Amino acid sequence: MHIPDGFLSLPVALVGWGLTLALLAAALRRANAANQLPLMGVLAAFIFAAQAINFPVAAGTSGHLIGAALAAILLGPWRGMLTMTAVVSVQALVFQDGGLLVLGWNLFNMAALACFTGDLVYRRLGAPQGRRAGAAGFLAGWLSVMAAAAATSLQLAASGTVALRLALPAMLGVHALIGVGEGLITAGAVAFLRGVQPTVLARPAGASGDRRTAYLLLGLGLALVLTPLASASPDGLQRVAQQLAFDVKAEVAGTGLSKGYALSGVSSPTLATALAVALGAALLAGLGWLISRALARGES
Repeated sequence: MHIPDGFLSLPVALVGWGLTLALLAAALRRANAANQLPLMGVLAAFIFAAQAINFPVAAGTSGHLIGAALAAILLGPWRGMLTMTAVVSVQALVFQDGGLLVLGWNLFNMAALACFTGDLVYRRLGAPQGRRAGAAGFLAGWLSVMAAAAATSLQLAASGTVALRLALPAMLGVHALIGVGEGLITAGAVAFLRGVQPTVLARPAGASGDRRTAYLLLGLGLALVLTPLASASPDGLQRVAQQLAFDVKAEVAGTGLSKGYALSGVSSPTLATALAVALGAALLAGLGWLISRALARGES
């Protein structure tokens, strides 16, 4: 669901930047994330690696995890938003996945809106203590994808790229299927964590997150192993753009270390993909660790 440059008009893109910067400023004030930064870095690395695994959802179409609902469930919506901001920013700046001009809306859709939707649904359903935690996780994941898809449709329509009457049903239709994958992954993670250590879902304010970090490291390793198996089919937004004939508007900036999550200069496609994803995951995990160390020195 990463919108490329060219799909949105300049005025709409600027509105997205203004709105997202205001939300990020609020997140930095509210998150109180200093003691959670290492966990946030590992979670960002896991989500980045998991997003690189596209799974087929229909003939010629694939989808991938957004991860915002899971981030919000584990960290709360504000810290989840900051975690997803790191993921989406690295994807745009390093791997050319999503445009730079429209990055504001990509952050809003996948970091802010998806996190708050997932958190609201999960908490309203009485999780994490109840037996409905798995079902709540599934609905949180599914609805977070649908909310982001609906928002993307509105942004495309506001830009004059495609009529809302065409974009909205097409985006919701394909992402309803992609959301099932998101919901199942989120539900599986929630059920696993609730089974092995229910307290990790309670998000205590002062918790160090050691157990969550260990579990996420295991998940990160698994995601890196599975990355070369990702589907090569276009994702939901790309498929809708092809069907509605506005894919020609896409513009690719000449920045980044690689395109399509494949490290340049590596002859083996499988190894190129694995190395690119490992690099992105290491950047995110390392960023969280470095910031936490700098803050710790500042407080000493």
